[in-house]
Amino acid sequence: MIYIFDTNSFRELEHFYPEIFVSVWDELDKLAEKGIFLSTREVWREMERGDLSPHLEQWLKEKGINKIFTTPSPEETQFITTIFSVKHFRALIGEKQLLRGTPVADPFVIACAKIKNGTVVTEEKYKPNAAKIPNVCKHFDIPCINLEQLMQQQGWKF
Repeated sequence: MIYIFDTNSFRELEHFYPEIFVSVWDELDKLAEKGIFLSTREVWREMERGDLSPHLEQWLKEKGINKIFTTPSPEETQFITTIFSVKHFRALIGEKQLLRGTPVADPFVIACAKIKNGTVVTEEKYKPNAAKIPNVCKHFDIPCINLEQLMQQQGWKF
C-alpha cells in the first residue's frame, strides 16, 4: 500500500509534536523508510508558501524531500487531463489560484495515487456535487482516506 499525502494531511501532522507523540513519528519513519509515504512536488510547493512548523520541515528534510515529493510522470500528467475532461472537476483549480499562479496540488495528488495504485490521504470530506479530492477519487475508483483512517489501517495504537 502506498499513501499519497495531500497538503492538509501534512498540516494535520504539525499538531503531533515529536517530543510528545514519539510513536506517531516512529510509525511515520517506518512508512517513509519503506517508500510508501509519498506526495507530489506540488504539495511541497504549496507548503513552502505557508509557515511550515520547524519539526515537520526538519523531518521532511531528514527523510529526503526528493524521495517523498515525487515529480509527476508522463502517465500522471496524462491522467490529470483525464480528471479535467470532467468539466465539474475543473473547479479543483480555484479562480484565485489561476489569477495568482499559485501551486495547485489536488489534481497531482489524485493522479499520483491513480498511477502508483496508491491511496490518497487528505483531510477533505466528500460533499455531494463538489469538486473535492474525495469526490474525484470516488469517480475514478481511487482509495481515499484521512490521517486517522491511515493510522487505523496500519494498526497503530498509542
